Amino acid sequence: MRPPIQLAPTNRRFRKTTTQWLHRIAKVGFALSMMTAIDASSVSAQVASLTSFEPATASRRVTDSRRETPTVLAVRRASPSVVNLHGQKTIRSTAAGLAGATDGGGFRQVNGMGTGVVIDPRGYVITNYHVVEDVDNIRVTLHDGTVTSAELIAARPRNDLALVKVDVESDLPTVPRGTSSDLMVGESVIAIGNAYGYVHTCTQGIISALHRDVPVNDTQDYEDLIQISAGINPGNSGGPLLNIDGEIIGVNVAVRVGAQQIAFAIPIDQVVEIVTSMIDEHNAERLDTGLRTNGGPRDGDGITIAHVSASSPAAREGLKPGDRVVRVGSRPVDDRLDFSLALLQMRPGQRIPIAVERDGSTLELAVATTPSKASDADNPSDTAWAVLGIRAKPVSQSTMNRLNSRMRTPYRGGLYITSVRPGSAAAEQGIQVGDVLLGIHGWQTASIGDLAGILDHPDMKKGPRAKFYIVRREQTLYGHFQLASRDENIRH
Repeated sequence: MRPPIQLAPTNRRFRKTTTQWLHRIAKVGFALSMMTAIDASSVSAQVASLTSFEPATASRRVTDSRRETPTVLAVRRASPSVVNLHGQKTIRSTAAGLAGATDGGGFRQVNGMGTGVVIDPRGYVITNYHVVEDVDNIRVTLHDGTVTSAELIAARPRNDLALVKVDVESDLPTVPRGTSSDLMVGESVIAIGNAYGYVHTCTQGIISALHRDVPVNDTQDYEDLIQISAGINPGNSGGPLLNIDGEIIGVNVAVRVGAQQIAFAIPIDQVVEIVTSMIDEHNAERLDTGLRTNGGPRDGDGITIAHVSASSPAAREGLKPGDRVVRVGSRPVDDRLDFSLALLQMRPGQRIPIAVERDGSTLELAVATTPSKASDADNPSDTAWAVLGIRAKPVSQSTMNRLNSRMRTPYRGGLYITSVRPGSAAAEQGIQVGDVLLGIHGWQTASIGDLAGILDHPDMKKGPRAKFYIVRREQTLYGHFQLASRDENIRH
């Protein structure tokens, strides 16, 4: 018989081997499970990291972040009031061209750009004069991208400041106004401007120095400027210099050519004083209120009536020296600039509601305006055409500076002759279109008003032989007008 199969020893070996494999499988399984857990954790981390690229507003707003610095808040506060100015101006290529030469003295178009800041919601903007000088069609880009046009209202070339009126149908945001009376060397400042055409470019720096005088040429210099380290480039001119609270403390005006981090701004108190004076002169040419006022350049300085003309509607209405003006129309008045701006769009004959404080009480009055005596006078251009036979326009300061540089002369200004009437005193003396009239009878003719004042002078009305000076082809020439009484001249 075949012996029975011995299974027992074989089963023991099998159980032992099986147990070893089971142990190995268990170790491998544990390792695999650990790897799976690690992979799952990695995937979860990847998913979490991908999720973090989604907007965080649900869990964390940017306003809760440290990224929203005072600089960010300052720019956000002031930016809506900053506008970009651009346009083309036609200039003579050379000083000889300015004087009327036809050989090599042709015209050329120059693109201009700059920045302005809104000081009145109706669209009144201050900028540098050199930004809008000789620009026939001023174009303006608002903060929201709207493009419109603007008109030059008043200018002060010597101080390089101008006021323009933007054509808008709704109110514009105005810049918060600070003061330049307490500026500190080392404090942070921010400039906003149309640098190289890149609109609303913001740069930051510090106040490097105060009370800097910067000469430009023999006839123009800037006084009492703020020196800053913020980046100022072509196109920044006329833009605001801000403090860290987002208030305007200056108007950016110049950069030192070839220098790094040296730029300049006109202090805002000086700007307000000059712009207010410009507006007052503009208002005086249109209407007469019979009032003279006192007040400071800073917001809150207030405005007090200093004089009331005895025959004016203001006197008849009961206004008195010492009255403090608190409102004109619906506009609160806190300083002279507020008062001047309030009168900008008033028309002669219109009644102006004015609220004043007197002895602790508020009085509501309505003052009528009358046409200015200056507006009733003969048009200066018509006077020059009738008496001399010329039409002319002022030579811009920059053009005069270039002319002086070429000729090595110190002339302060002149009138560019645009038309000469045949048979007139000017035609008899050989004056030509393109000549620059510098002066008559010892008085300079830097403006049409200068010329009108000369022709209205009692000595000139007697018809003297008056010496005049002109520039032609970079040469200074002279001649003599034989002036007759204005009544003997024929108007054309």
